[in-house]
Amino acid sequence: MNIRLLSITPILLSTTRIQSFHIISILPSILLNNNINNSKSRIGQLNKTSRSPPTSISSSTSCIRTMSSLSSSTTKKTETPTPPSLPKGGKVGILQFHVSNSKTANLSRLPTLVSTFMSTNPTTTLLVLPEVWNSPYATSSFPSSAEPCPTPNQPQSDLDPKTSPSSTLLSELAKHHNVHIIGGSIPEFGDDGSVYNTCLVYSPTGLCIARHRKVHLFDIDVPGGITFKESDTLTPGNQLITTFPHPTLGTVGVGICYDIRFPELFLLHALRKTDVFVLPGAFNLTTGPKHWELLLRARAVDMQGWVIAASPARATKEMIKENENGEYPTYEAWGHSMAVDPWGGVMVEAGVGEEGVGVEVELERGRKFREAIPTGRQKRTDLYKIEEV
Repeated sequence: MNIRLLSITPILLSTTRIQSFHIISILPSILLNNNINNSKSRIGQLNKTSRSPPTSISSSTSCIRTMSSLSSSTTKKTETPTPPSLPKGGKVGILQFHVSNSKTANLSRLPTLVSTFMSTNPTTTLLVLPEVWNSPYATSSFPSSAEPCPTPNQPQSDLDPKTSPSSTLLSELAKHHNVHIIGGSIPEFGDDGSVYNTCLVYSPTGLCIARHRKVHLFDIDVPGGITFKESDTLTPGNQLITTFPHPTLGTVGVGICYDIRFPELFLLHALRKTDVFVLPGAFNLTTGPKHWELLLRARAVDMQGWVIAASPARATKEMIKENENGEYPTYEAWGHSMAVDPWGGVMVEAGVGEEGVGVEVELERGRKFREAIPTGRQKRTDLYKIEEV
């Protein structure tokens, strides 16, 4: 029986993003030959040293080393280098709040929301915002809400605050509160004129250190439920993997909402031993009740790491009524932002309204899980393989 399976090849941890992945079929015999070839090691030859015989040898002084000569010679001990200490974890904050149809109003509210949370949670080392927090979640609004965004390590000062107000605000808040911020996602104008659903990550210095453009666009049609097609106005990103190093949380990966439905992404992160995966997402009232928690817990187990998800707060009846004749329809998010540990346990969960929740991420849980259930070392690479392209 022929079996076709996804294959992904691990690469080194870095902020490098992988452009895509594909499905391949592998013949076991070819794999075995490759494994044999790759496993050959290079063996250096021993240098032979010859000793010239002594010019004269007496019976009392032969070529035998005495105990005194042995004791006088010293053997240098090789010290084993101390391995670098592993990051232990830290507190992660999740902000769940309402998003209005006014970009100006959304931007003006954010500083207060962040300040309020940080004042009561001062040890927070990473703060996460929800998907599309600065504008209406409507395909027709994305182009008008989009703005230029920085590339990783590009100074924020290169951008005009008037045309890039959202990224400018994220930079200022990260620096002011001395905290890493994963800025949910915002509509981005690319250099090619395309519009992307983009997540920006800022360090406590106010520098953008990572950028993830949503790879899998939310195009669904559920009869009697919801129809939504992001591809009407958005372009998918073509860099699959986004990670960045965090001083206490280790390697942190980033995805956006619909990316959660693709286990290949999380198998890649498992091979990289990503410690924490952060997902700004806006599930709806059709998919949220059935799949939100299910997928988050499943992906945490797949990845054998922490999964942190930030949702917008659910629109109230008053908000829906006020917007009946608005320019954009009201999107009703599911809410229930949560943090899931590597064993699939929900460590913290928000309700449906505005709320800030925090969780103490303990990285040792992931390490113990990987040792207890070592699937990373048990893959049958003679039958299937995972490959990045």
